[in-house]
Amino acid sequence: MSDRITVLVVDDQAMVRAGFAALLDAQDGIRVVGQAGDGVEAERLARELRPDVILMDVRMPQRDGIEATRRILRPERPLPHVPRILMLTTFDVDEYVLEALRAGASGFLLKDALPDELVHAVRVVAAGEALLAPTVTRRFIERFAAQPAETPRAALTLNGLTDREREVLVLIGQGLSNGEIAAELYIGEQTVKTHVGKLLQKLGARDRVQLVITAYDAGLVQPG
Repeated sequence: MSDRITVLVVDDQAMVRAGFAALLDAQDGIRVVGQAGDGVEAERLARELRPDVILMDVRMPQRDGIEATRRILRPERPLPHVPRILMLTTFDVDEYVLEALRAGASGFLLKDALPDELVHAVRVVAAGEALLAPTVTRRFIERFAAQPAETPRAALTLNGLTDREREVLVLIGQGLSNGEIAAELYIGEQTVKTHVGKLLQKLGARDRVQLVITAYDAGLVQPG
């Protein structure tokens, strides 16, 4: 990644695109390199402009943000420079949230987020971290509550984890930050980072979002 975070803004509403672009371009260390009005154009510009972060709307004509994300990040045709994708939606109950994250998105943010929250989200995903709005995390918990406690495949996936790593995975699934996990388990934040690193390695997860999905798939997270 260059000294400045390069961003591609994708939204089917021209005024929304322009607003996001103006906001981000005004920030130190961030430069908007392009705008797209649908998923087809987003895929083309992702290859052409090689942005660090793509701000991607979920619902668009021709090709929605989920399919565009899937195509941009598909392993069979990898981009020379793989971007991080931050999904945007109007509704915190969007039924496509999980599908978008499974497609490879690194974060999910509501369109009514404050400007500072959007800027922070772009910086977070550009740094290789994952970001989920708290309302999205709660929605995940509600959605997966009705699933069986643990599927055989999920159980097999978790077999190699230590008890402490499973504890950390549960707290990640509940949306806690590293600092909050450290406080919950009475351990140092650096120790939490070590556990997170081991979880990523053992579970073959790309980032924290995939750890969250694994926690839900395995039935480790329950409402409340």
